[in-house]
Amino acid sequence: MACTADMVPSQTLERSDGWRAFRIQGILDFSLIGILAPIATILANKGIGIFAVSTYNTDYVLTKAEDFPAVLDALDKSGYTII
Repeated sequence: MACTADMVPSQTLERSDGWRAFRIQGILDFSLIGILAPIATILANKGIGIFAVSTYNTDYVLTKAEDFPAVLDALDKSGYTII
């Protein structure tokens, strides 16, 4: 389960704090495939792990906060528009 740190239940045995997120802009139709794979590959090649959350119309990608500047740089250098 993912939530803000102030919402973590007191009986939680383990947690991982310090995440930042970005959203893949636009509404993603179900017929589109492979939207997240290239982004995950770019970041994996930089040694950056992700936690992805997909909804019915968009994707969110979370990375550790200390990696976030490198994430933005890698995606920018790969041709993605960062807004």
